[in-house]
Amino acid sequence: MSAGLRANGIRVAYGRNVAVDRVSIDVAPSQIVGLIGPNGAGKTSFIDAVSGFATLGGGRVELDGRDITTLSAHVRANLGLRRTFQQLRLFDDLTIRENLVVAAENDTRFGVIRDLFRPRRDTVATERALELCGLSDVADELPRDLPAGTRRIVGVARAIVAQPSILLLDEPAAGLDTHETHELGDMLTRLAETGVGMLLIEHDTDLVFRVCSDVVAIDFGVTIAQGPANDVRASEALIAAYLGTAIDSDHAAETADAVAPTAGEDR
Repeated sequence: MSAGLRANGIRVAYGRNVAVDRVSIDVAPSQIVGLIGPNGAGKTSFIDAVSGFATLGGGRVELDGRDITTLSAHVRANLGLRRTFQQLRLFDDLTIRENLVVAAENDTRFGVIRDLFRPRRDTVATERALELCGLSDVADELPRDLPAGTRRIVGVARAIVAQPSILLLDEPAAGLDTHETHELGDMLTRLAETGVGMLLIEHDTDLVFRVCSDVVAIDFGVTIAQGPANDVRASEALIAAYLGTAIDSDHAAETADAVAPTAGEDR
C-alpha cells in the first residue's frame, strides 16, 4: 500500500511496562478502520506513537509511501497525519469558526499567535469543515456556550479543517448521546467519501461496527483479532476480552452483541 497509513510492528513501552507490542494497522484512503479493546488495552498509546506523541520502541510508520518513523509530531501533522484527543483543546474565547481558522493556519507558533489576533475570515477549508460537521448554524458561537456533545464535534472539525489525508480519532463520541453519535457516524462516512482515511478508537462499539470496514482489537497491548468488521465482532477472543470470560464457540455469534460500550479513558 503506497497511499494511506501503514503502521507496522508498533511497540511502545513506558519503562518496563509494554503498552503496545508489535501491533500493525493499515488505513487506506477513504477507509475507516476501527481500533477497539477494553480500558488499558493500549489503544491511545498506539496512536500516540503513530502520530509522534510517544516514543516508538520498535516498528515503522509510513504515510503515503514515505517513512515518517523518526519525524516529529508537528512534521507528521503537516504531511497530512492529524489526530484528535480525548481531552478537548478548544479556545473558549474564540468562536467556533475562529477555532477552525486557527487550526487550519497553525503551521508555526507565530501563525497561532497571529491568527489569535488577526484570524482570516475567508477560509474555504473552514467553511467546508463547518458544513461537513453540521456546525454552520453555530459557527459564530463560543465553545463554552455550547453543549458538551457539540464541543466534541468541534474537536473533530478542528482536525478536519487541516485537510488531512489520514485522521486518527481518539474517542470522538465520548459525551455524545445516541442521536449525536449517529450523526457523528454519518459525518465520518461522508468524510471518508472525500478520500480521507481514518483510524477510529471508540468505546461505542455500535458506532465502530456501523462505520468501519475493518476492525483491529487489542488487549494488553497485543492484537487479539483483526480483519473485516463482521468477523472481528464474532471473535471469541474479543468477546472474552470484554466480558472477562471464555466463550463457547457455538454461542460466539449470539454473544457478539454483548460487546457493549465501555466508559473511561484508555491508554
